[in-house]
Amino acid sequence: MSDSAPARSLGDILADFELLEDWEDRYRYVIELGRGLEPLSESARTPANKVQGCVSQVWLATHRTDRGDGDAAPMLTFQGDSDAHIVRGLIAILLAMFSNQSAETILSIDAEQVFASLGLKDHLTPQRSNGLMAMVLRIRSDAQSALAGAPSLS
Repeated sequence: MSDSAPARSLGDILADFELLEDWEDRYRYVIELGRGLEPLSESARTPANKVQGCVSQVWLATHRTDRGDGDAAPMLTFQGDSDAHIVRGLIAILLAMFSNQSAETILSIDAEQVFASLGLKDHLTPQRSNGLMAMVLRIRSDAQSALAGAPSLS
């Protein structure tokens, strides 16, 4: 498992999306983001890491790092994978948005606003939109568990 930062920052992804006017180009870009994801190990493809509510096979592994100060919110890092190319790209966007953030920060991020600014809300099928929101809900749930002091998440 690598705790490396996502390949592209959310700011970079937002800027790149603005440069791509055609949705075919944007879809290709999303697929390219997915190709840059580190593959999830077979040992992490567990029922506990499988995201429910996605039509595609999706796994999200959450890694928690306590910062040593009992008052500081734990940091969460995510790894994800899917059997669908576009979904892998959506996972890459989610990792850029949420990975290597404190649990408090994760809960403060307005994912729907970010998706709207990327135009994803208008250009994904209802099934993909539902799956994307299932992934966000899973990430938020893991952040809430981390703040509540639940033992290690992964």
